[in-house]
Amino acid sequence: MEQEIKEIAERIAGLRDACGYTQEEFAKMIGVDIDTYRSYEESGKDIPISTIYEISKMCGVDFAEILTGEAANLTTYHVVRKGQGKVIDRIPGYYFKDLAYRFTKKIMQPLLVTIDPSDKPVALVTHKGEEFNLCLGGVVIVTIGDKKVELHEGDSVYFDPMIPHGQTCGSDVPATFLTMIAEV
Repeated sequence: MEQEIKEIAERIAGLRDACGYTQEEFAKMIGVDIDTYRSYEESGKDIPISTIYEISKMCGVDFAEILTGEAANLTTYHVVRKGQGKVIDRIPGYYFKDLAYRFTKKIMQPLLVTIDPSDKPVALVTHKGEEFNLCLGGVVIVTIGDKKVELHEGDSVYFDPMIPHGQTCGSDVPATFLTMIAEV
C-alpha cells in the first residue's frame, strides 16, 4: 500500500512537471502551503483524495489515471477551444490545454499537415492509440465518426482514433494543423 501511495506521489510530480508548474505555483493552485505540498510529492503521505481529484480536474487528466497509473480509455473525443481551461505555451505562439502527461509513456509521432481548400476529402481511417490535433492556421474540419468538429487557430481535439476519422480544410485558405499519434 505504501508503495502505491509513493507511485501516486510520483505521478502527481510528473504531471506538475509536464504542465510546466513549479512546486510553489502548484501548491498555491491547490490551496496548501509549500511544505505540505512538498510532503505530498515526496511520499504521498496524508494527501487527501479530494486534493488528488482537484489536481486531476485542474490538469485535465482522468482521476483514475493518477490513482492507478493506467491511461483511461478514451471513448469519444475532447475539444479544447483556444484560451479555455488550464493553458500553457508548448508551441511558441499557440496556447492549448496541456495533454503532454497523457503522452509521457507512449510513442509519439508528431506530424505537421497543410490541407488545401481544393483537396478532395480523403476516406476516413482508423488506427490504434490516441490522437491529438492542434489547428495552427485556417480552419480544420475534423470528422470523428458521424460528428464534425470545426477547429480554428489554437483549438485542439483529442480523440480515440479507432473511431473513423479524417481532416479537411474548412475555409478558402489552406489550413495547417499539428497532429500527434500516440501508440498504445
